[in-house]
Order: sequence, then C-alpha cells, then structure tokens
Amino acid sequence: MPDWVRYGIWWHIYPLGFVGADIRPSGPREFHGRGLDSIVDWLGYARDLGVSGLLLGPIFESATHGYDTLDHMHVDVRLGGDAAFDQLAESCREYGMSLVLDGVFNHVGWAHPAVQDALAGRADGPWAGMVATHLGPDGRPELNVFEGHGGLVDLNHADPRTADYVARVMNHWLDRGAAGWRLDAAYATDVSFWRHVLPAVRAAHPHTWIFGEVIHGDYPAIVRDSSMDSVTQYELWKSIRHSIETQNFFELDWNLTRHNAFLDTFTPQTFIGNHDVTRIASEIGPERAVLALAALMTTGGVPSIYYGDEQAYVGVKEERVGGDDDIRPKFPLSPDELSPVGAWMYRAHQALIALRRQHPWLVGARTEKLLLENKRYRYRSVSADGRDSIVVELALEPTASVAVTAPDGRTLYHYSA
Repeated sequence: MPDWVRYGIWWHIYPLGFVGADIRPSGPREFHGRGLDSIVDWLGYARDLGVSGLLLGPIFESATHGYDTLDHMHVDVRLGGDAAFDQLAESCREYGMSLVLDGVFNHVGWAHPAVQDALAGRADGPWAGMVATHLGPDGRPELNVFEGHGGLVDLNHADPRTADYVARVMNHWLDRGAAGWRLDAAYATDVSFWRHVLPAVRAAHPHTWIFGEVIHGDYPAIVRDSSMDSVTQYELWKSIRHSIETQNFFELDWNLTRHNAFLDTFTPQTFIGNHDVTRIASEIGPERAVLALAALMTTGGVPSIYYGDEQAYVGVKEERVGGDDDIRPKFPLSPDELSPVGAWMYRAHQALIALRRQHPWLVGARTEKLLLENKRYRYRSVSADGRDSIVVELALEPTASVAVTAPDGRTLYHYSA
C-alpha cells in the first residue's frame, strides 16, 4: 500500500449533487454555470478538516444520476466537461491532495452506444461483444439489467474486449491526474473480470489504489481472487450505527473481532456515511454520531468522511424515484456560506482526524476488548507491531460520551453531549 493511501483520509463527494446539477433532466443535459472546478473553492476547507484527498462519486457523461453512463471518456457536461476536471486535478496537486474516482464498470445507461449496437444486432465495430443479449419470447434481443433497474444495462464481462475497454478507461484518467479508483457494484461483477483488468492498470500505474464496493460476502477472498487492494467495510458501518442505535455494544465488539481478521489480509476502506445510505445524524442523532466517528477514527482501515456529515447534515434515503436526493445535497458556493449550526461537528471531526494523524499506526490497528456492556464499551487499539496503543471508551449513559486516552493516562480526546 503506497503511503498516500496508508495515511489517507478521504472527503467523499457526490459531485452532481454537490454542484446542484439537474439529476433528472426533462430536456437536454446542460451546464448551469457550476462544475467540478467549483470544488476547488472547498479544498482549503477540506485541508483544514484534515483529509488528504477527494473520493468523488461518478463524474462521467450519464443520462441522470451518474450510474447510467453514456461515455466513460468524458466528464459530464453538467459538471463542466473535461476542462473542469483538469482544473480540479491541478488544484488538488497544488494542495497535496489525491483524487480517487468512481468507476461504474458493471453496467451502463440504456443510451450507451454499446447497448444500442447490441439491440441493433451489430456484430462488428468498437462496441461489439461488450453487452450480452439473449432472445426474448418474441425472438428479439433482450438485455440483462442491474438489480431490476431497466435503465442500467449489464456489460458483458466474459468478453475480453470489455476488460480491455475498462483498463483503457482507468489508465486514461490515471494519466490525466487521478490517483485511484473505487469500483462501483464490484460485488455484482465476477472476480475473474478484475483479474484480467487490474494487471494492465497496475503495469502503467504501479502506485495506484483500487478498491471495490462490496456489501456482503467473503471480503478477504474477494480481495484475493479479484486482485483489488481493498473493499468497502459495510459490516463495520452497519455495526457502528446499529449498536449505538439499539444500545447494544456487543454487536460492535463482535464485528471488530471480524474486522481484526480482515486486517490480517487487507486494509478495508471504512466509513460511517456515503451516497447510498441515510445520514448518520438522521440515524442516531448528531450527538451520538460523534461516537460513531470516534469508532471510525480509532480502528484500522482507510477512512472516508461523506460530505456534509462533518456539518451534522441530516438526510433520509427512501426507496422511490428521487429517494437519494436528500442524502446527495447541493453545497453552498463557498465555506463562508455554511450555516454556523454545524460548526461544532466540524470541530469534532477536526479533532478526531487530528488524533488519527498523530497516531498513523491506526491504519493497521487491531482492537482488544477491555470492558463490554450494552451501553458502555472500552477497547484498546494496538498497532500491528504491538508497540503503540490508545484506549477508547464509548458510553451511552448518563449521556453520550467518548474518551480517548494514552497508555500513560493522558486524555487525548474527550466529548460529552
């Protein structure tokens, strides 16, 4: 793992929401004056938060929300096009920040030329073989779609031309200024596909970092068999939230034991919020969200902070058209326009991120249970070599509180609601 990842902490942004783009345009997709380059005005804010890079949601040409891709080789016109990306990448370099992109390679939008060629029965051309079809009852070609979403058409991952195409896309954007990739819906793509793609990427970019979105399954086996560097640690995300919500720290302790085992084979990508889930402050309340953040920042992994969580934003995901809008909000033009209401949460993030930076060994830390009750949990985080440690205590009564102490008893961080 390169040092830029080992000591990395990411600010995770959903760009189309961040800039206020029209997610479901009724007419032509258009640029409305604010693109990816507007994030440049937030890099100082991100630096002061303590993060080392940006983890961007989908930025490529798409029909609506970014996951129905139309063209992987160009930035969405609604985000200002390729020039806006170049400006953001250059500014990130000036700030010493890394840029990780979202690779949507499991499926594409219905209007993607590969899909249209497949429906037309074209057996040659640049998109041949990239979309698999089968004959429907009427004898006409039908497409496989992603999890029942008719607008998301599965790519044909069994065809080597698809692997070549994905490797070419990944290398193109790494050449242009990106440093790594998140592989969207990696759980839905056979691991053998990534074994064909990723060596070609690493041959050109040996210091890149590639992790997959995996919700369930055998994480270590998926990492090993796919040759990805890491996967998303959804088990830890769920147990942090749910144990605090239900006042049952036994669940968190059980999952931290599993987390220790994962760390023996790979370093998970960890989080307490992202673009697909209800906001942590809506789930358990903003005061208790500080406990969740403390757990994230004092356990092993490569953590990310979802934009707005550091301001105690609320938002509920709903299973309906537009049900993600509340958790993918527009941000102001500059940090100066933020409401002061969330400033206390920003300071809490600064303090806990600073604590992690002061103890860089936490990236590979294992946890040891010291005290376990339903509403109180004390654990020791220990470096992989056993030389360093801190003690963390999370409590839900008489009020939500966190205490982090050094081996000599010094208080490193304290919070009480």
